[in-house]
Amino acid sequence: MDRQKLPIGIDDFAKLRTNDFYYVDKTGMITELLGNWGEVNLFTRPRRFGKSLNMSMLRHFFEIGTDKSLYDGLAVSRETKLCGEYMGRYPVISISLKTVEGDDYSGARSNLCTVIGNEARRFQFLLDDENLTEDDKKQYRQLINAGAPGEDAYVMTDSVLMGSLKTLSDLLFKHYEKRVILLIDEYDVPLAKASIAGYYGQMITMIRGMFHPALKSNDSLFFAVLTGCLRVSKESIFTGLNNLKMYTLLDAECDEYFGFTDEEVRRMLAAYELTEYYEVTREWYDGYRVARTNVYNPWDVLNWCNQLLNSRNKTPKSYWANSSGNAELKRFIHYMGDGVTRAQMERLISGQTVQKKIEEQLTYDSMYDSIENMWSLLFATGYLTQSGTPSGNLARLRIPNAEIRWIFSEMILKMFEEEVAKDGEAVNAFCRALKNGNVGDVEQLFTKFMEKTISIRDTAVKKEFKESFYHGILLGIFMFKNDWSVDSNRESGEGYFDIAIEIEDESVGIIIEVKYAEGERFEAACEEAIRQINENDYAAELRQDDMQRILKYGIACYKKKCRVILERG
Repeated sequence: MDRQKLPIGIDDFAKLRTNDFYYVDKTGMITELLGNWGEVNLFTRPRRFGKSLNMSMLRHFFEIGTDKSLYDGLAVSRETKLCGEYMGRYPVISISLKTVEGDDYSGARSNLCTVIGNEARRFQFLLDDENLTEDDKKQYRQLINAGAPGEDAYVMTDSVLMGSLKTLSDLLFKHYEKRVILLIDEYDVPLAKASIAGYYGQMITMIRGMFHPALKSNDSLFFAVLTGCLRVSKESIFTGLNNLKMYTLLDAECDEYFGFTDEEVRRMLAAYELTEYYEVTREWYDGYRVARTNVYNPWDVLNWCNQLLNSRNKTPKSYWANSSGNAELKRFIHYMGDGVTRAQMERLISGQTVQKKIEEQLTYDSMYDSIENMWSLLFATGYLTQSGTPSGNLARLRIPNAEIRWIFSEMILKMFEEEVAKDGEAVNAFCRALKNGNVGDVEQLFTKFMEKTISIRDTAVKKEFKESFYHGILLGIFMFKNDWSVDSNRESGEGYFDIAIEIEDESVGIIIEVKYAEGERFEAACEEAIRQINENDYAAELRQDDMQRILKYGIACYKKKCRVILERG
């Protein structure tokens, strides 16, 4: 089949359009952006939602000398008057701050100089412009020499660096006699990194110093677009900036241009003959609500489609989790010692909602100061989304989809493992009872373990997820038994068992099947587990490995209760 390549990790619009990559048309954003008009526009969206590609799309549309054929057949090309007025008509400064980080301020600042220097070097024709004075050209040289390959360790002074965007826009305005479009992608990454590394005060002073002259009362500016994850409060970075137009997760304008809509995902699946996977794609990667529009995580959809094209036997997994360290969620999970927070977490994991005040103007140095700030942080970063229409700044929050629910459960189970590690005596007592067939002790001790973590309520979440959560709790206990051979979800007999254990020096084999006891029907669930073990002969491999004594456990769980039955043989 002759099909377009999937653009995984491609955020350069020109590269995507000229190398036969599949493109989900977001050029309608240009029309809406110009129609809404704001001199300075800030879009806040979670990571991996297409911010960088959209910024590249804007740059190539407006920039003088652009290849106009890049937009052939796309939505914006039908706006002939708009294209005639704006396409290829403006000088564009386009930078990304995603690489501005370092172990200390000096390292991060050096990277910032490199970003500015690399962008400035795109305009070396300024040195030959007779309309520029020698002072103008001297200012330009201060920008392009900083961090240049092969140069001595020259670094811009603070005054030059803070004025760099304003200086460059002034010089381009003089050259073209056209006001400049300024694009700043991932504007808040330097602040996030600085907050973690401990130089937040220095970095915010620098970023504020750069943005203020470039974005406020800049006669050389036509308009600016910034993207980021958080809307950092005006008091900390956008001081005195009254021309700022916000596009947050709660704003209806331009709500469909970051992330894939359902119709766009359907078309993509059809293009690659993957329509049969629509339901599982929607279950795992849809569910984000931006104002009035539901969207999918584009990074996930692209990776999932690519995986299916390589093998149709694959099951969905979390791609988004692997694109960062999930630091925000890790910090939140550790707040769960608060009983109220734990109860609310149980509601979320079970598919329900919690109502919270959304504080959109956070600062990176204060976002972990309170649990209330962290609810807003999880919303802004995509771990939670809104359900329905917010009432003022109050929103009903929920977990968007199966992928994020999986990430939550993995973090919770990791915290559980840390708790279990502190109590080796309880682990040994539980494993001893399991090995010896002491059903009463197994029930009692497993119940105590479940009390250390959240419960899964009998709600809309699929039964398979609930069972896998309790399955994970058991595996978290067994990981500390180094002298036991523990397997999970592996084929044996006619199916895939939940957990199989071999205690080789005692020739004891254990099979465990976990069931969720909906409506507290413990006995029926336990019996179903034993029936499944026997019908599928899950113990076949244990017999092949000469396990002389085999114990078959059916374990039924509901919230923080359990029932255990045992069959020997």
